[in-house]
Amino acid sequence: MIQLRNLTLARGAQPLVENASLQIHPGWKVGLTGANGSGKSSFFALIRGELHAEAGDLEMPPGWAIAHVSQETPALPDAALEFTLDGDEELRGVERRLTLAEENHDGEQIALLHGRLQDIGGYAAKARAAELLHGLGFSDADFARPVADFSGGWRVRLNLAKALMARSDLLLLDEPTNHLDLDAVLWLESWLKSYPGTLLMISHDRDFLDAVVGSILHIESRQMRLYSGNYSACERARAARLAGQQSMYEKQQREVAALHSFIDRFRAKATKARQAQSRLKALARMEEIAPAHVDTPFSFRFAEPAGMSDPLLQLDLASVGYGDTPILDRLALTLRPGGRVGLLGRNGAGKSTLVKLLAGELKPLTGERRAGRNLVVGYFAQHQVEQLRPDESPLQHLVRAEPMTREQELRDYLGGFDFRGDMVGSACGRFSGGEKARLVLALLIRQRPNLLLLDEPTNHLDLEMREALTLALQETEAAVVVVSHDRHLLRTTCDELWLVADGKAVPFDGDLDDYAAWLAKQRSADRAPESGKGADKASEKAARLADEAAKKSAVATRRAMAKEADKLEKQLADWQSEKVGLDEQLADPALYADAGRDKLAALLKRQAELTGLIEPAETRWLEIHEALEG
Repeated sequence: MIQLRNLTLARGAQPLVENASLQIHPGWKVGLTGANGSGKSSFFALIRGELHAEAGDLEMPPGWAIAHVSQETPALPDAALEFTLDGDEELRGVERRLTLAEENHDGEQIALLHGRLQDIGGYAAKARAAELLHGLGFSDADFARPVADFSGGWRVRLNLAKALMARSDLLLLDEPTNHLDLDAVLWLESWLKSYPGTLLMISHDRDFLDAVVGSILHIESRQMRLYSGNYSACERARAARLAGQQSMYEKQQREVAALHSFIDRFRAKATKARQAQSRLKALARMEEIAPAHVDTPFSFRFAEPAGMSDPLLQLDLASVGYGDTPILDRLALTLRPGGRVGLLGRNGAGKSTLVKLLAGELKPLTGERRAGRNLVVGYFAQHQVEQLRPDESPLQHLVRAEPMTREQELRDYLGGFDFRGDMVGSACGRFSGGEKARLVLALLIRQRPNLLLLDEPTNHLDLEMREALTLALQETEAAVVVVSHDRHLLRTTCDELWLVADGKAVPFDGDLDDYAAWLAKQRSADRAPESGKGADKASEKAARLADEAAKKSAVATRRAMAKEADKLEKQLADWQSEKVGLDEQLADPALYADAGRDKLAALLKRQAELTGLIEPAETRWLEIHEALEG
């Protein structure tokens, strides 16, 4: 297991974590959360041996194989499939030794290496790598393409595939859903659920965390706290703690009262019914978890648009594409004030192309795009982030747009996006991806748009900023069209879903769970023609070996879990027996006389120690038995 003993971690002179003591057991899936700059990536660097602790110890099994996603991918000539296979270092080592043995005609060594290749699933390795690449959105034609041919976002996916290919004991993932679309996120979620090793994952996607992890390691105020349960359970626990701080609790109550006021005024008004429903959703969530966000540095709302048209924008049997080739055809869509549309569809189906048509960046090949007289579009996409002037500060970007506005007003506005102090005047070229995305959102919101087009707006944003953006979108009167892999954002801001598929965009009759089922059917349909053709003998052998390897892995995992459960049962029996004895001693009134104070202190200390040991052990025992029953 991973054990921290009085660990203190720092970056330069900046302390990040102080006196952390906790245990992470084998097989646990843990989400690592905390504000940007709190030390999450530094903790990963410590585990990988790239950083040293200031004080205390981090202990972990010395033989563990650790896999992580590389932050850089050079322009390599290697084919994508071969690059992914490089993630399995032992496989590559066996292959190299096998080639050498064959060159030397060493029959005995050849036989031994073929045996080892079978033991580690080497014959099915290409099938495993292909499955990973398919899941992350690559096509068969991409397998032979050089790594150098792919864009930055697709190289990130290749790095992720390479890390998943490794047969690791510990997997470290830092924002794995960035640069993924929703279907790849759903596939990765399923893959990680079945991962047999220990998982530590940094993520700002709350639905993804809820589905994958069973514990949350939260860094806050230089302290590490390990919460049992998923991210929502962690939020509730934090909320209960923070709600006790009266000033924070009162701030939450003011926000709840404001939402109640709006709902009471407009619930029965037909033109405001949809907005009232959105606020009801916001209120339901805020009453449960808002205290966990009352100390957020972000505070902003969309200003009311200067004017409205109804409809704001219409597509009338429009087709759109690149050159003379249409990607989408016969599009019929009407956007009205307050409308909230989420676009769903597989990678490459045309979601971003449709958003560009709505934004006016692409002209229709046929049909019409009719804009309302007062239409003001606020368009967020990745290329907007790249178009920031790297030598200018956030304040300079705003002054350029509003030269007559008082500087203090602009500074106050930027403060709502956590640009404070020196950051307001710092060149944005040195900003992180999340800071640049926040700046683009700040500039967009300042335009007072009545139609918001958001293409993956949450990439690089942390959980606090995502929550602030979600609430702001629920409040705005503007129409919203959003493409996002963040299911929490889609669920809480969109009143209708549209599916982009097969060259069309049509209303989707269902929710995000129905969409996940639709995706699963599509993947099955994709595989069906291949299986119908019949696989050659090598493919059949690879599939059989992969199945055997999976069964062996499942049996080994089950045995290990059963062994751990037996050990926990014995430990719990000993600890509980000792605690019963302590409770009996502590019930003796004579112990509380002056003469027994030293003994009383020792007994109370041991009682607290036993409580701290028993609770997590019982939780782990239950988790193991639930997994074994499943």
